[in-house]
Amino acid sequence: MKLALTTRQRQRMLSAFAIVAMFVIWELICVAFNISGLVLPRPSAVFAVLFEKMPLLWPHAVQTLYTTVTGFALGVLAGILIGLVIGSSRFAYDVAYPLLVGFSSIPKVAVVPIFVVWFGAGTVPAVLTSMVICMFPVVVNVATGLAHTEPELQDVLKVLGARKLDVLWNVGLPRALPYLFASLKIAITLAFVGTVLSETVAANKGIGNVMMIASGNFDVPLVFAGLFILAAMGVALYVVSSMIEQRVTGWATRGNEVVIT
Repeated sequence: MKLALTTRQRQRMLSAFAIVAMFVIWELICVAFNISGLVLPRPSAVFAVLFEKMPLLWPHAVQTLYTTVTGFALGVLAGILIGLVIGSSRFAYDVAYPLLVGFSSIPKVAVVPIFVVWFGAGTVPAVLTSMVICMFPVVVNVATGLAHTEPELQDVLKVLGARKLDVLWNVGLPRALPYLFASLKIAITLAFVGTVLSETVAANKGIGNVMMIASGNFDVPLVFAGLFILAAMGVALYVVSSMIEQRVTGWATRGNEVVIT
């Protein structure tokens, strides 16, 4: 009896195999070339550090996750609101878009000291940095999705007596949802960048702070352990975003549940 696998299940199996293969190759390279742990620690050493120091790392991981999720949520909310304003008006789109590009071009590491001066060291600067760094892709994608709504659909609704708000709610927002969820996958990774960036500069708790102290002590396996934790949390949030996307915007994608035997 053959085992039937869908395309999605096969992709997941291949992804898991690729991850395992990467760690195996990494381990073999470190052993074959006798690479020092101060340069590139073996995955086995990193996982050993994770297992040994997880009770100490756990509060820092929770702090980083809380800061990232909070900043991400605020950034997405602000990005959606700004994107709605810009995307629903061609005039606002043409006027505000250059300002957004200029704001996004500012290195976010430069705003961390400003947030520290305003709010002091701690969680608030990290949340604001995470918020600012992940807001721009959401604004751009929501505004682009609204700006590229088919004029024919808008004209039909207007002929039927729909108001501009009705057109936005019934046509603009559904058409912008695929753009929004595409931006969320980018924003969640950027949110971790903002959090860790701020934690290394102006925080006394979090994975970024742990990695900074570990690098100062030349504890490279602990630095990589922090990277593994960040990667795991990022993948988990990415998967959650993908699951929500499939439920909300399944109508916008072609089905790919092909059975493979």
